[in-house]
Amino acid sequence: MISFKVNNKPASFEGDTDTPLLWVLRDRLGLTGTKFSCGVGLCGACVVHLDGRAVASCRVPVSSVEGRAVKTIEGLAAADGELDPVQQAWLEHDVAQCGYCQSGQIMAAVDFLNRYPDPTDKDIDNNMSSMVCRCGTYVRIRKAIHRAAELKRAES
Repeated sequence: MISFKVNNKPASFEGDTDTPLLWVLRDRLGLTGTKFSCGVGLCGACVVHLDGRAVASCRVPVSSVEGRAVKTIEGLAAADGELDPVQQAWLEHDVAQCGYCQSGQIMAAVDFLNRYPDPTDKDIDNNMSSMVCRCGTYVRIRKAIHRAAELKRAES
């Protein structure tokens, strides 16, 4: 049995240890905010945090999360419902169209802003370029990331 935490709650999985984390989250734990798209870790729709860093959950075997902490889009907002600054900025800038990639985009942006608290457009482009948005909302994504950086600085 694999034991780990998801969104600060204990979780476990008993089964094929090569099962991708994505399917454990979606099919076994009912956390369907994390999406399946390419299945090979290239598009970013399945991004979650593993010990605070963004990872493509379709490429992470559940065996590698033993004793570790996973955070999904469902666990990003505070317990009292207050949105993460990235979530708030996404709403302010009306980023989502179809919305399919947005949970992965948001999770990647949170990790990115933890490493680049005052990003330039070039920083955003260089670090978020692997994230695929089928609707092409990249301009709004960039604006929302800048806004989220402002909101995070205001919190400090």
